[in-house]
Amino acid sequence: MDTKEILKKVRKIEIKTRRLSDHIFSGEYHSSFKGRGMTFSEVRQYQFGDDIRAIDWNVTARYHEPFVKVFEEERELTMLLMVDISGSESFGTDTQFKKETITEISATLAFSAIQNNDKVGLLLFSDEIELFIPPKKGKKHVLRIIRELIEFQPKSKKTDITQALRYLSNVMKKKAIVFILSDFMDDAYENALRIVGRKHDVTGIRVYDRFEQELPSLGMLPVLDAETGKTMLVNTSSKKVRTNYAAQYLETVAYFENTFRKSGSGVIHTRIDESYVKKLLGYFKQRG
Repeated sequence: MDTKEILKKVRKIEIKTRRLSDHIFSGEYHSSFKGRGMTFSEVRQYQFGDDIRAIDWNVTARYHEPFVKVFEEERELTMLLMVDISGSESFGTDTQFKKETITEISATLAFSAIQNNDKVGLLLFSDEIELFIPPKKGKKHVLRIIRELIEFQPKSKKTDITQALRYLSNVMKKKAIVFILSDFMDDAYENALRIVGRKHDVTGIRVYDRFEQELPSLGMLPVLDAETGKTMLVNTSSKKVRTNYAAQYLETVAYFENTFRKSGSGVIHTRIDESYVKKLLGYFKQRG
């Protein structure tokens, strides 16, 4: 893809997603994530009804009368988009690939954040850390993020969510709003997510295609594993094969949902032929 074509794609996504963030999401986003923490503001004299746990004993001792600490809500937030760019994200049977839907959702979230003067960062991962862009403010920064989402070519096609979460723990020292966008075709990330969930406000956005849910009965089919590059013949006419496939898929989805909920993190499921706008709005309103 040449530079002109990339810029054209960036502009197209900007027009679509910025309109959504300007008119729909920015207010919902802000009401959903404001008040994520409190910072010390000042001390004042104790008043009847104040919480005694807020008494500043050092100041009280100095002035021989009770003073309390006053805290205020943190206004500036930091958003980090953790995006899976492994081989399975290049799958899609309807209007577009999963990775294109993920790019649109990421852009919408990023523009919503900068509308509230928040910082946005990007972490692209496969089974290794492919790219990290530290959080910054501004439209120019968001356009760079969109450009990377469109044109970045990963070194690996495999997935390792655990490694990405561990990297996040190391680079993000302050609390952040973290959106993990993936099809979550992975397991064994429970412990890493629990550690990240203690510090950050995490939401998993599972993007999937309807044809991943069950195999159609079409006889012997060559099936390509996008992450290993291996092709195998699968007898889709076999009811047992289709049943086992569906059961394994449901097991992966259940693991994702249960793991996120147990860690206190949010969950969104969106199919590429559905409206992610409705899914995001519903989630924000539920939190707000």
